[in-house]
Amino acid sequence: MTPCYVLTSISQSAALARRLGRDGWDVHEGFALPDEPWDVSRNRMLLVGLVDDATAAADAVLAAARGAAVIATVEDGSEVAALFVADLSRIGTVTRTAEPEPDTGGFAALTAEQCALLERLATGDSIAAAADAEFLSLRTANRRIAQARAILGVRTTRQAVVEYVRLRRG
Repeated sequence: MTPCYVLTSISQSAALARRLGRDGWDVHEGFALPDEPWDVSRNRMLLVGLVDDATAAADAVLAAARGAAVIATVEDGSEVAALFVADLSRIGTVTRTAEPEPDTGGFAALTAEQCALLERLATGDSIAAAADAEFLSLRTANRRIAQARAILGVRTTRQAVVEYVRLRRG
């Protein structure tokens, strides 16, 4: 079944999109789809966007009807949101909360985002590639990695990756 999420927080939507992207979904910003093929369910397309008016709501509902996964951010309690959720519910199950972040392997002090970046670095990605894959700016990725270095008590990113891998194996 194709997932449909309606959330009230842009940060929750972004975190969920990152997680689903890591799970193999092809993440796209906005609710526009190509004209062909009509059924896009085989493409594992995930469309993420803000539903703040009737046009955006209609586009998101059409995308879900065509088989795309949808993560929509709405203003809680708005009339557009209520109508949008009702329309989307006619297509399938609508989840109103983000799924929990994946287990980070017991690294309570590190955030899931920091673990994801360190994991990508451990597999050989550059910081720029890891940032792009996690839908972060390079500057934000560098800040998250700097925070991870401080938490892990190391001076270099290389040491942070080595320590992360050591702790992960545990």
